[in-house]
Amino acid sequence: MTLQIEPIGTVVGGRTEVSDDNWGGVECIIRLDPKFPLEVVQGLDEFSHLIVTWHFSQASPADVALHARSPRNNPRWEPSGTFAHRNHRRPNQLATSFPRLLKVDGLDLQVTDLDAVDGTPIYDLGPYFQEMGPQGEIHEPAWPGEMLSEYWAES
Repeated sequence: MTLQIEPIGTVVGGRTEVSDDNWGGVECIIRLDPKFPLEVVQGLDEFSHLIVTWHFSQASPADVALHARSPRNNPRWEPSGTFAHRNHRRPNQLATSFPRLLKVDGLDLQVTDLDAVDGTPIYDLGPYFQEMGPQGEIHEPAWPGEMLSEYWAES
């Protein structure tokens, strides 16, 4: 089955260039499509964080890599498969982020810590429910912590 979806909004402002690090403190607006009635955001301002699904729109389909490789091509880290990474080399080139919601102004959602650049299409969003977060003990290899140590640093 093929799923056809359309963007529900666009990132406005914030960073204009893709970068591997220094996303901390970046503020932008998720501007929802004006075809939606204002009621679609009713009650959203009571939540601190969102779950946002967006598209790596500046990536090329040629960037997709369906093989094991070292994260950021750093040979210090063991190769891992496409689905062990969270980058644009995925088959559908979709991402999920958890930005803080600062303000709801009509269909404009002011957020911070959304690691998507100006012009990025947004395909879905919703509030983050703590109860729907990970259950049980969380574990991961060492490389994500090493690789992302500067990810949320301010530029």
